[in-house]
Amino acid sequence: MAKAARKKTPAVAPMIEFSRTRDIPFNRIRLSDSNVREIDVEQGLDELTQDIDRREDLVMGLNVRAVLDDAGAETGDFETPAGGRRYRAIARLVAAGRFPADGLVPCLVKKVNAKTSAVDDSYAENVIRLALHPLDQFKAFKRMVDGGMSKEEVADAYRTTPRYIAQRLRLARVAQSLLDAYARSEMTLAMLEAFTVNPDHARQEQVWEAIQRSHNRQPWYIRDLLTETTVPTDDKRAQFVGVEAYEQAGGVMLRDLFSDEDEGWLENPALLDRLVSDKLKGIADEVAAEGWKWIEVDTDLPYGHDRGLRVLTGTFPDLSDEERATREALREEYERLEAEHADYDELPDEIDARLGEIEAALSTFENHPAIYDAAEIARAGVFISIDRAGELVVARGYVRPEDEAPVTVDGEEDAGDGESDAEGGALAAQASVQRAVITIGGEPVDAEEDEDDSIKPLPERLVIELTAHRTLALHGALANNPHVAMTALLHRMVMERYHYSAPTGCLEIFVRQHRFGVQGADLSDTLSAKAIDERFDAWKRGRTPSSPAPRASCSTNPTMNAPACSPPPCRFSASIAIPSWPR
Repeated sequence: MAKAARKKTPAVAPMIEFSRTRDIPFNRIRLSDSNVREIDVEQGLDELTQDIDRREDLVMGLNVRAVLDDAGAETGDFETPAGGRRYRAIARLVAAGRFPADGLVPCLVKKVNAKTSAVDDSYAENVIRLALHPLDQFKAFKRMVDGGMSKEEVADAYRTTPRYIAQRLRLARVAQSLLDAYARSEMTLAMLEAFTVNPDHARQEQVWEAIQRSHNRQPWYIRDLLTETTVPTDDKRAQFVGVEAYEQAGGVMLRDLFSDEDEGWLENPALLDRLVSDKLKGIADEVAAEGWKWIEVDTDLPYGHDRGLRVLTGTFPDLSDEERATREALREEYERLEAEHADYDELPDEIDARLGEIEAALSTFENHPAIYDAAEIARAGVFISIDRAGELVVARGYVRPEDEAPVTVDGEEDAGDGESDAEGGALAAQASVQRAVITIGGEPVDAEEDEDDSIKPLPERLVIELTAHRTLALHGALANNPHVAMTALLHRMVMERYHYSAPTGCLEIFVRQHRFGVQGADLSDTLSAKAIDERFDAWKRGRTPSSPAPRASCSTNPTMNAPACSPPPCRFSASIAIPSWPR
């Protein structure tokens, strides 16, 4: 009879038994030859020693093995294959008198019958480790700061800079949904850092949604989207006003702690423009006290703004003997300092600052304001603007053609019928103290309340809008008078054909729909615009052929028994370029 097969019981792995910990006197421990770290063993020991000294304790004990004699018995001494850097740091504290030589050190004593070797333990401790996630690092720093430590104390404890601590704490300004996306590795750390530029969580989430649908996910692109409605600090307006003045006025700054250049953006462009305008207005008032007839102020003067204007020639005052001596002494000092530091790759801070002071002092001697004749000042004006670097630009002495003094046949200025020299001098004196007409961005600005009824120039935008209305009205008037239109058309064609250099007038001949670059919101609702639209629609519906007719079409009239010919319909269209509305 066959015996039943005996069922095999699966082998059970033995339970793990950890090694025990003991406190061992430091002078009974030595470095093990089995430690795998042999290169740069001293690197980072200063930081580790300082950290142990600050804590007055170890975060992690030493991993040691008992030293055996030839018979295999324990000698009472131990060696550490894992923990060599901590051993060396403690040795430094012993040498500095901060820890006793026989002080007890917490140690994990490896079992005598351990399966792994000392080399294995040393390698595992140095390799099988995971760096802390940046978000966990941020949370740890935040807990320390919330617990009462300052950024400087945290930075000093971990041998880093307060800026680095501030960078990690700045991650708190990012929306939680973005932090979760970073934790899921859906974005890089550089991308997450870019989102810290703008603290608006709603805007951050909008940009993140847009970035996910875009092929461009670079950090700089994220910053551009988050700051597209702001003004960078390198903008000439920001340079002119200054970030400090902007913040004192209540402006909000967006700063990028993760950029090497420490970039920043001004979040309130309207406030910045007001500060720029107020500062330029104050400068214009000071310049107006010099007696100029007009002052034109703008952050961006148009190209060719001074074309056709006569530039006054001023004289420059001579330097006094004392000023000349001071200037020469400054030049000699500048040349001496440059020669002494010619071999330096980078100048010392104090030398660089002194050279800057000398350059600024020399510029005051070389940029003395010019002196102009009082009568010329009374008819001339000034342009005030800002250059690309945000520096103020004041260009004095420009005379418009209409402000030139009338000249008689013999070349002398005409002072008026029967006007005496004394009366002319009085008029010149009165003109020298006149109040300048200041315009900022094309808009006139009154320095003080006017009480007279003098005619003031119209705003530039109003002039352009009025010109558009008049041009449109003349378009309609010309289209409603075919005889005048045909005469004007013939005149223009003849002028272009036979008088190449003659003025062609205000009529232009071309086929296009006229567009107005600047116009009021009500231009399309005017009677002229509606009449033009109705006439265009009428031509389009029934009078304009769908295809060109090369010749007249003829048909036989059954009643008259004669061919009846009708010319092909045609459409005439002309455009008028009207000079600007009078100011």
